[in-house]
Amino acid sequence: MPSIPESIAFASIRKIGKHLRTKDFSSVELTEFFLDRLTTIGPKLNAVVTVTRDLAIRQAEQADRKLKSGTDHGPLHGIPYGVKDLLATKDVPTSWGAAPFRDRIIDADSTVVARLAEAGAVLIGKLAMVEIAGGLGYRQANASFTGPGLNPWDTSRWAGGSSSGPGSAVGGGLVPFAIGSETWGSIMTPAAFCGVSGLRPTYGRVSRHGAMALAWTVDKLGPMCRTADDCGIVLNAIAGVDEADDSSANRPYRYPAKDQDSRAATAERFKIATLKDAAKSVQPEVRSNYEASLKTLREFCEIEEVELPDFPWAAVASTLISCEAAAAFEGLITTGDIWEMTAEEDHWGIHSSLVIPAKDYINAMRIRSKMQRGIDEFLKPFDAVVTPTLATTAYPNDRPWGEHRRGFRSSSITNLGGAGAATGIPALSIPNGLGEGGMPTGLQLAGRAFSENRLIEIADRYQEATDFHQATPQALD
Repeated sequence: MPSIPESIAFASIRKIGKHLRTKDFSSVELTEFFLDRLTTIGPKLNAVVTVTRDLAIRQAEQADRKLKSGTDHGPLHGIPYGVKDLLATKDVPTSWGAAPFRDRIIDADSTVVARLAEAGAVLIGKLAMVEIAGGLGYRQANASFTGPGLNPWDTSRWAGGSSSGPGSAVGGGLVPFAIGSETWGSIMTPAAFCGVSGLRPTYGRVSRHGAMALAWTVDKLGPMCRTADDCGIVLNAIAGVDEADDSSANRPYRYPAKDQDSRAATAERFKIATLKDAAKSVQPEVRSNYEASLKTLREFCEIEEVELPDFPWAAVASTLISCEAAAAFEGLITTGDIWEMTAEEDHWGIHSSLVIPAKDYINAMRIRSKMQRGIDEFLKPFDAVVTPTLATTAYPNDRPWGEHRRGFRSSSITNLGGAGAATGIPALSIPNGLGEGGMPTGLQLAGRAFSENRLIEIADRYQEATDFHQATPQALD
């Protein structure tokens, strides 16, 4: 096996693919390289549930044979990856992060896993997550039978939920990319905390067939990668209508087949919005990094400060998620499986959701339609709205999270998160520096429904002008 430099662990999909096609190493050799990192570093981060070694080697061997014969399925051909363990995989357990299901096999591939196989990608592991994707009301990092999700930048801190495994695995260089899921914040949070790029697609853009349902009308699946450009490459492979998922949108998606240089060279200027007071109640380092980001963005963007329309964004989103999660997981109570959950509060947290009146859910759905029209009108003049992704850096695991967040709560960030959950608009989080404790901070771009390419284009221009996405954590001994 050739000596693959450690820098490959943090390289972009395009760079790794170039090495594959110039035969610097094979897909099998690359897969062995990442399998080694997954099995040696993964346990130190509680990032891995199942290593799919046999499947990975078979897929990598097939990728090598096809490349040798002249068949190339595109930029993901031969590239290893991991998936959050709520996506079904044939012959491999799918645990949903919960002890009662740790050995459960759903004997079929989810649509996303099947589409990545068609693109030639190599599945090397099922990645850890908060049990039941956080739908039971967890309040601590230790809410999974695999243990607390640990941050590769500082293992005394949280990787973020509920896609903790994808966040720490990409952030720690265990996989070139991963698939996470978001109902509210579960891609944005670990992406920001772990210093990676994470894309929450528009609701319906990516099929959820074969994925655990937490909230049917809210859940989204999306990529977590080194760069915004990588997110576009992965989205290109997994997006599209699916007969097996009635909620999937019949909206064709294509990520432009342009090289990095041609995108960066465009002279187009964008129009973006910032939210009033978005950085008012955040950590000082988060604020300074955000202000520096706006300075960089002004080089190719016109920026206007605005306020979100006046809707109960967070209340509606919370009501929708609570009611739909209660309907999805009422069976955990009747079977008694609820008592096998790891976090104590997850034994009883869902009970309050079970008694929410039906009228509250109906009213939330009625308001939601007004919110969807309102957010679209609000976003129509802009290519994106920009805020800090989160008000703080990653939370320490040795004390209540509330202590770390005390005094640092931005209603603008919270409301934009609620808007994303309730209305289904896309968002992208990218690294924009280091903050308190030397931990990563994030910049969030949100846009109109189905505007993923616009968000990626702006983020790509930003990443061409900065090097925050190239920062890596110190080696994990």
